[in-house]
Amino acid sequence: MTKTPKILRKFCFFSVCFLLTLVLTTKVLPTRSLPTRSQEPILSPDRYAVAESVEPRQLLDLGLGRYQEGKFLEAATLWERASDIYGGVYANLGDRSTVIGEAQTLNYLALAYQRLGRGEKAWESIENSLALLQSLEKQDLEKQDVENLSPKGLIIFAQALNARANLELARGQTEAALETWRQAEETYDRAGDETGKLGSQINRAQALQSLGQYRKARSLLERVGEQLQTQPDSKLKADSLRSLGVALQTVGDLVESKAILEQSWGISSRLNLFNDTGATLFSIGNIARDVKQYDVALNYYEEAEKLLGDRNTKTQVELNRLSLFVAAERWEEARSIVPQVQSAVSNLIPSRSSVYARVNLAESLIKIEQSAAAININSSQCSSDNSRCIADPSRIAQLLAKAIQEARELQDPRAEADSLNQLGNLYAQNRQSKEARALTQQALEIAQRIGADRITARAAWQLGRLLKEQGEIAPAISAYQIAFNTLQSLRGDLVAVNPEVQFNFKESVEPIYREFASLLLRPNASQADLKQARKTIEALQLAELDNFFRDACLDTQPALLDEIDTEAAVIYPIILSDRLEVILSLPNQTLRHYATPLSRQRVEDTIQELISSLNVLYSQSKRLQLSQQVYDWLVRPAERYLERSEIKTLVFIQDGSLRRLPMAALHDGDRYLLEKYSIAYSAGLQLFPQGLAGQKLNVLVAALTEARQGFSSLPGVEKELNEIDADFESETLLNPTFTRVKFQEKIDAKSFRIVHLATHGQFSSDPEKTFLLTWDGRINVKDFDRLFQKRKVGLLEPIELLVMSACQTAAGDNRATLGLAGFALRSGARSTIASLWSVNDQATADLMTEFYKQLAEPETSNISKAEALRQAQLAVLKNPAHNHPYFWSAFILVGNWL
Repeated sequence: MTKTPKILRKFCFFSVCFLLTLVLTTKVLPTRSLPTRSQEPILSPDRYAVAESVEPRQLLDLGLGRYQEGKFLEAATLWERASDIYGGVYANLGDRSTVIGEAQTLNYLALAYQRLGRGEKAWESIENSLALLQSLEKQDLEKQDVENLSPKGLIIFAQALNARANLELARGQTEAALETWRQAEETYDRAGDETGKLGSQINRAQALQSLGQYRKARSLLERVGEQLQTQPDSKLKADSLRSLGVALQTVGDLVESKAILEQSWGISSRLNLFNDTGATLFSIGNIARDVKQYDVALNYYEEAEKLLGDRNTKTQVELNRLSLFVAAERWEEARSIVPQVQSAVSNLIPSRSSVYARVNLAESLIKIEQSAAAININSSQCSSDNSRCIADPSRIAQLLAKAIQEARELQDPRAEADSLNQLGNLYAQNRQSKEARALTQQALEIAQRIGADRITARAAWQLGRLLKEQGEIAPAISAYQIAFNTLQSLRGDLVAVNPEVQFNFKESVEPIYREFASLLLRPNASQADLKQARKTIEALQLAELDNFFRDACLDTQPALLDEIDTEAAVIYPIILSDRLEVILSLPNQTLRHYATPLSRQRVEDTIQELISSLNVLYSQSKRLQLSQQVYDWLVRPAERYLERSEIKTLVFIQDGSLRRLPMAALHDGDRYLLEKYSIAYSAGLQLFPQGLAGQKLNVLVAALTEARQGFSSLPGVEKELNEIDADFESETLLNPTFTRVKFQEKIDAKSFRIVHLATHGQFSSDPEKTFLLTWDGRINVKDFDRLFQKRKVGLLEPIELLVMSACQTAAGDNRATLGLAGFALRSGARSTIASLWSVNDQATADLMTEFYKQLAEPETSNISKAEALRQAQLAVLKNPAHNHPYFWSAFILVGNWL
């Protein structure tokens, strides 16, 4: 079974729901605050003293102190006494301050009850608090019309709403919780309490995160961050900034997160707030962990533990240290601290924190158990004093069973579903399929009922794998369909986070698409199954691009490419674990598919060797052998259908390492594929049924011929520029005039149908390493959409063709062509021509010159871009000096080939 996705750890490791306490200021009593803890919302206790109720007020403050120390039972006892006094001795006073004091006490009690796992008592306390406040003005609670309450009454009312929202969230009533937090924010606003309003906004953002709605959360947090900067230094500001920093970390903005956390660290250090400083150091350590700076993270954890006085946060530190050792495969160190972590977790008071602490501990123990299996430690031989067997499955199962029990007692269906799914995973790994299936089914039903999409996706995926293993293919397909549909609905939020922080794409997203396609592509697959498989492959293409940008940047929808061009066939290869599958789509025909039984490793190795063989120094006989081998896998089974349908263009929806292989270089034993067909590549995205044919073409050229920033000169570029200038209306930025600023000015000034960039560049799977060279610097792929913004908003015509003639993909990077697609998509260009590697300067100039001649000549005025490129490549192929595929096959057309 697969690893549990990293999102599961977020509830504990990175504290998705923080409790921040807002400082109370009074003229009579010293400032107090509620604790900052990982699983509670921000509450803003009344900052006004109730002078008539000195004794209960003292009990309130004593309870706050106990709460800060993690002594929730003692805090609850003190607050219960205060409540009794308000309801007894002071009940006859009947004044507003007494009612407000009792409501505030009930709010505090709800916090303590929730931490003690007494959900019903917590809910009862909040409802009573709200009823008391409502009674002040005799207004209907459901309308929550509190306009006539005093400022202090409004603040206590908002506090009660905050607490109620947290309880609603714990019960899985997510939409209700968000609405209640919105009401709390409005109530703080009416009271003129800016701090309380900010706290509610952070609460709401953290709730959105816990629901996986990261884009909304990020937008809200950015507004909060701006407002926090204007606040004076205080414990409140330190706590609030820490909460904001942790939230930004969760959504993957690690640089900004660290900067915010360091601000919090500075404030808490200056104010000698030791526990707060420790909590912040812990969070900074988590950032170091995210970027795999493990020793740095351990140092932060050690410093944090020295300062922390809170048992809950200390336990989180220990859990993180254990999971860090596991992630780094430092197994002996991991095993050595298991007993102390188990002890710390077992002593936690029931709460959502304790549930996820057990789930997170179980995840680490499962991995330790797997490592033990790898070195042949038999769990049946384990004893209590054998530290190497400390993670045997029975103990892990007991740990998860306790988590499930606690979640049920807390009435927290989200935590229950996660715990059930993890226990199902454990049983599946131990080949207890019946139990695994029952547990996973329970998790799925709960997740679907409460709208927990991420848990739904994981549980449905796990159930699909279990059903497949048991040979129940139809139910397995249904389960994968649920997982697939859920991922599609989550699309934007799956990538709004750093891949090291949340739903890891390679481990937890990509396999769902591939395994689903594998199930659908059976020998007797129906047309419905083939269509769903095609849809799945196209969705995977889009998901990979989303993951590349960490943003759902493409709002276009997949299109049926074969409906656009009746002379084009679309070929969808997909590399599966046990075979290479190909779906063939021909115009106005049913889908076909064929498969070659091959291991993924053999496919990858063959492709890599073929790519290497395209170097001029490689053996020609070996290159031809390899190119024929791949041709046999991908194209030969389709030959008769292509000939019968009179196909002229092949459009490849490439998968995995195939993206780095130019299909033009495949060989059938007699000819290259280029000699038979025009060739294009697509991600299966929406295309516009319009080409360059018949259009008046104008070109913007930006080029470097001189060596810059360590890159070589490109003297052949001048030939390209001369041809473009002779054939088209054009404007040129050359050498010193090709700066980012001047390029922006030109691109904003008028519509250009073609943009030709003759400059060095690199395509990489890392957006930060994907760039184009300018005279004065580099243009990063993420900046491209800003450069072309006027076209995106419709102020100028979209670019029909983007040409990048001197770029290359990063060596050894199997996903580097995502960078190429990224430039194309960020520019908004309908099609792009680029090179997969840096080609001989003269051959490039010859090819580009011929390409533009094909587009410009009257007798070829109806030529498609794909055919114009093909003719240019054939012209280079016919040149004896450049007939090797190295010189002509690197150039590919991505997007609209018409």
